[in-house]
Amino acid sequence: MKTSVNIIIFFVLALLLQGCFKEGEITELPDYNAPQISFSSGSISIPEGNKDTTIQIGIQLKGENRTQVMVKYQVNGLTATAGSDYEAITEGKIFMKPGELSVSIPIKIFGDAVKETDEKIEMVIIQGLNATVVEPTRFTINLVNDDFSLIDKINIPKTGYISPDAYAGFTKVWEEGFQGTNLNSAVWNYELGDGCPGNCNWGNNELQFYQEKNAQLSDGYLIIEGKKETVGGKNYTSSRLTTQRKKSFKYGRIDIRAAVPEGKGYWPALWMLGDNIPQVSWPSCGEIDIMEASGDKINRVVGTAHFGATLAQHRFRTGANFSTGEYDYNTSFNVFSIVWEENKIQWLVNNVPYHQLTPADLNGQPYPFNQPFFFIINLAIGGNFPGSPDARTVFPRWFVVDYIKVFQKG
Repeated sequence: MKTSVNIIIFFVLALLLQGCFKEGEITELPDYNAPQISFSSGSISIPEGNKDTTIQIGIQLKGENRTQVMVKYQVNGLTATAGSDYEAITEGKIFMKPGELSVSIPIKIFGDAVKETDEKIEMVIIQGLNATVVEPTRFTINLVNDDFSLIDKINIPKTGYISPDAYAGFTKVWEEGFQGTNLNSAVWNYELGDGCPGNCNWGNNELQFYQEKNAQLSDGYLIIEGKKETVGGKNYTSSRLTTQRKKSFKYGRIDIRAAVPEGKGYWPALWMLGDNIPQVSWPSCGEIDIMEASGDKINRVVGTAHFGATLAQHRFRTGANFSTGEYDYNTSFNVFSIVWEENKIQWLVNNVPYHQLTPADLNGQPYPFNQPFFFIINLAIGGNFPGSPDARTVFPRWFVVDYIKVFQKG
């Protein structure tokens, strides 16, 4: 009789406590053959994805759940990074109502478009209240990389000339290494479209429509893609970037490491325009072409200066450099440079000079090159310099820029 009374009292207490429990206020009950709690399985593998997603990790009870159960868990980034690869949670609690035998723990996974190694996250049950913790107490989330660098798609050169990081008498004042996944908007602008109105076909009978998405950063490279596709009434697309109104320089040594695409119609260029172009227009502002190449003459690059008081007086001086075979311009990186000082510009490839300009070379035209200039990087398709693509031109192809370094005296 006494035993029966004790059992009745126990169940009454259990029912009373059950009605009073709230999450965060759970009380441990006397042992009543508590159920066993564990993860439903030991691991899962999921693609990381490009968008954020929330996955559910299952917890299960075996036995009878007569009262509220609390599970305390811990999240460890084994090779993943909290706050970058997944939501930054180190510990958490989840509750199971009487009668529930399963529940899910949500964890937010951050997607991205960056190629990286596979990563692991571990979740561990560290405490169970009103339940006995049994194996498996650890759950591993394998984040499988599903991104591929653009350099996996294209043939990035593995060889080439590398310029020094210092020159006697010069100090490095700026470097663009194209790190990350997005261009620095504090430095770079996208020039879009076909130049119309006002400068249709960019003044050179070019055939491309410039758009933002053709320029990508991957593994420390700026990669501009020339594609055959119809956009904006044009049959080709590419990208054109400038630093106008954001980054300009007057004098110094400029080194740009790049590899150019092969194929008739491709026209990659690294060049500069005078900051005063909005006031005086072209060519009075001056133009310094650090490097231009025609895709069907892949062993040649040119360096050019454009000048003239008016459009009718436009003149230019150009010099050509031919690859020696050690580093060709398509399958190897080369460093295209100018050494620019007052009243003199010298062009170099891999630190070997091949062309220069002084006021005496302008035949009486004003010398516009003693003022600040900004950068332009673009890949044109078609136009006056390379001519139009032909049946042998392969699309897509890529203009790859590794870095820009600017050094000034002092």
